[in-house]
Amino acid sequence: MPSAAPSKPAARLGAKIRLLRRQEGLSQVQLAEALSISPSYLNLIEGNKRPLTAPLLIRLAQQFKLDLKALAPEEDQRLSDDLMEVFGDPLFEPMGLQAQDVRELVQNNPQLGRAVFELYRAYQHSQDSLGTLSAKLSDGQGYDPEATRLPSEEVGDFIQQTMNHFPELETAAESLWTSPGLDENNPYPGLVSAFEARGIQLRIHRVSEGPGLLRRFDPDRRTLSLSELLPQRSRTFQLAHQLALLDHSDLLDRLTDHPQLRTSASRGLARVALANYFASAVLMPYDRFFRAAKLERYDIDILARRFQASFEQVCHRLTTLRRPGAEGVPFHFLRLDIAGNISKSFSASGIRFARFSGACPRWNAHAAFLTPGLIRTQISEMPDGRKYFCIARTLQKDTGGYRGQHAMQAVGLGCDMGHAKELIYADGLRLDQPPVPIGVTCRLCERTDCEQRAFPPLQQAFKVEENLRRTSFYARIEGQ
Repeated sequence: MPSAAPSKPAARLGAKIRLLRRQEGLSQVQLAEALSISPSYLNLIEGNKRPLTAPLLIRLAQQFKLDLKALAPEEDQRLSDDLMEVFGDPLFEPMGLQAQDVRELVQNNPQLGRAVFELYRAYQHSQDSLGTLSAKLSDGQGYDPEATRLPSEEVGDFIQQTMNHFPELETAAESLWTSPGLDENNPYPGLVSAFEARGIQLRIHRVSEGPGLLRRFDPDRRTLSLSELLPQRSRTFQLAHQLALLDHSDLLDRLTDHPQLRTSASRGLARVALANYFASAVLMPYDRFFRAAKLERYDIDILARRFQASFEQVCHRLTTLRRPGAEGVPFHFLRLDIAGNISKSFSASGIRFARFSGACPRWNAHAAFLTPGLIRTQISEMPDGRKYFCIARTLQKDTGGYRGQHAMQAVGLGCDMGHAKELIYADGLRLDQPPVPIGVTCRLCERTDCEQRAFPPLQQAFKVEENLRRTSFYARIEGQ
């Protein structure tokens, strides 16, 4: 199956306009009259036979009271990519679906495409549920069907749809810096004073008081307790996080009242994610951090020391620099464990992450575990020809003392090759060197000569040849 190529924006808007019109209960005649065009011309637009002019786009945005970004093609492209992975399941192999079939489905009926995606996601969850149910019943335990839903998936979709930028949280964090007492070189004492001004006492608790407990707020006793194991930068972050919960709870509720977040668990997890966003914005105020990132050419270690943040916190913050007129490099970010499980991911660079299967083992985030603590660089190329510049490094959680589990994870940060020269990590590298071929998943990757391939590609029938053995078991056979 050939990889899905991006379609022109104009070819994607007809179905969106038709959907918006129907949601508003308007006929073609009524909408055409509101837009000052003929019904026949609107019919051609909805059939993707006429392009949309800029003035007409503006009138549409005014008519439906929506942001022009709602008509952007990126969302459809993400849906196409998600459906490509769905149809990569061996379940669909006998149907012979092609990439063009997926593109046409999204172009002509995106709602149906989303329905197919949600149906497949429910199917995946039900498959997991069978194993969970069997295990629990065999142990004589009860079973909760809701436990199979993954709030992290909904929160991830929510973050991706908003492009990980929340202007209201940025404004709230900046307003904190207008109050006296905060020192940009050491905000910790000022934040402690902020809690004292609210009648809340801060204390540092011993490990023996609560193994694994890092922060606890008692609203009745008006006390906030932080673990002695937290370094000061982490204590500062936790103070700012708790301030978000105390001072901006209504804002967090409003932001998480979102159609992507369909369960109380996902909304609760989203509140935590947004409180973390607020804390990062307090530690690394947008304008000051943006200027420093540009000046230091995204040197993460320098930024971490200057803003008293961790390596991972700086990577996270770099992905939020999407303010119009002051945009940073559009990064993608992922965090994974040594087993390859992706616990966090976001993409503003356009790169795709696997949603239903393991990630490509050629990504340098996996190799980072071979050189703990060191930054690895990689120039890579996806099957669609797009090239990326990526860095990766391991992180070790150290909050348990000698007997604690020092869990190790890896984070990856990357961008389109067009932005590579803006990063200090590209200095001294030949940016025209042959890239490392990578993919999203084995099933969607067309590279049959990959020695690390675990499954046959979707677009090639798998045939066993007993008398042939190649470096890759799934390599294409000559003449076929």
